[in-house]
Amino acid sequence: MARRAHILVGLDIGTTKICAIVAEVSEDGSVNIIGVGSSPSRGLRKGVVVDIESTVESIKKAVEEAELMAAVQINSVYTGIAGSHISGESSRGVVALKKQEVTRSDVQRAMEAARQIAVLGSDRRILHVIPREFIVDDQDGIREPMGMSGTRLEVDIHIITGAITSAQNIIKSVNRAGLDVVDIVLQPLASSEAVLSAEERELGVAMVDLGGGTTDLAIFVDGSIRHTTVLPIGGQNLTKDIAIGLLTSQSEAERIKIQHGIAKVELIKEKEMVEVPSMGDRPARAVPRRELAEIIESRVEEMFDLVRHEIVRAGYEGMLGAGVVITGGTSMLAGMPDAAEQVLDLPVRRGVPTGVDGLRDIAGTPMHATGVGLILRACQHTNGLDTSGLRSARRVGRVFGRVREWMLEFF
Repeated sequence: MARRAHILVGLDIGTTKICAIVAEVSEDGSVNIIGVGSSPSRGLRKGVVVDIESTVESIKKAVEEAELMAAVQINSVYTGIAGSHISGESSRGVVALKKQEVTRSDVQRAMEAARQIAVLGSDRRILHVIPREFIVDDQDGIREPMGMSGTRLEVDIHIITGAITSAQNIIKSVNRAGLDVVDIVLQPLASSEAVLSAEERELGVAMVDLGGGTTDLAIFVDGSIRHTTVLPIGGQNLTKDIAIGLLTSQSEAERIKIQHGIAKVELIKEKEMVEVPSMGDRPARAVPRRELAEIIESRVEEMFDLVRHEIVRAGYEGMLGAGVVITGGTSMLAGMPDAAEQVLDLPVRRGVPTGVDGLRDIAGTPMHATGVGLILRACQHTNGLDTSGLRSARRVGRVFGRVREWMLEFF
């Protein structure tokens, strides 16, 4: 009798939408999307939970829709985290080799030494510890040091931290929706798993995830992550600008942005008009699409100017041979790559999720990059053998233990 494919579930808890993606992982490692559910997000601001009950209801709706499509009952999920409370820093650890050959224990000791050097406030905890390179004696640039001969092992790591309370509120919301959190992952890390190629990571690339409430930046050079940050600006800022500039409601401004929005004025054809509902009982008005584009373009330029300043501040100007990959729901606006190229002075492409099969017509869009990336990252770290999506699933001790630490910190 053939074994049933393993089930993984990625839950993208965003500022404007919550999306649940269900995937089957076969024995050969191939990933098939079998269910997608989404719901408007009501309880987050700038990527941070501000209303737990509203967030719980949105999670339930998204998960129920995904369950119905996939014909499975979801028990636990991999979920993302973002927000301006996220920060990243570099650290190094050094250990002497006991047997003059690098062992797994030596690698763990070096990583732990690097972790101990990092200075954390009492309100922060480590989300990810990512090795960037190893150095054995005087030989640097090593990615896999196991078995190498030497007397000294050094590791250069990137540490990503977040506010304990923000992580707790995400986990609490998921738990109240009747689900377990297998692991919590930084959203730009998850998105990068879905939209970046190995070649881009080697050459140097900046991935910019344009979400509803935040813009996430992850920089990769020489195949490893070098810098991460979350900027508190996103698609909601465009919507608010449109609502104010065109004197219409937020809901209508969002609809107009999606249906008629464009990030470059020069791409507008002459005499294009957009119907804009007025507030109250006043009749709708016809507004030149150029006027809408002018509103959007100015805010988009501000967003990418912040990205450019962050790239320069982090010291990676001139090191991004593969340019920039933009993804996320806001990246789907017409003309967005052109606007980004003008501000960043780098080649820009729109990134869509790759590496999965199945419902690609639904899940293969930039707005689902984080959800698909959560699944791909789960496959990497569990070798596709975790059945976390099913009611009968066994828990994975290591990641559940880390999540429990977040929840028990203040209790």
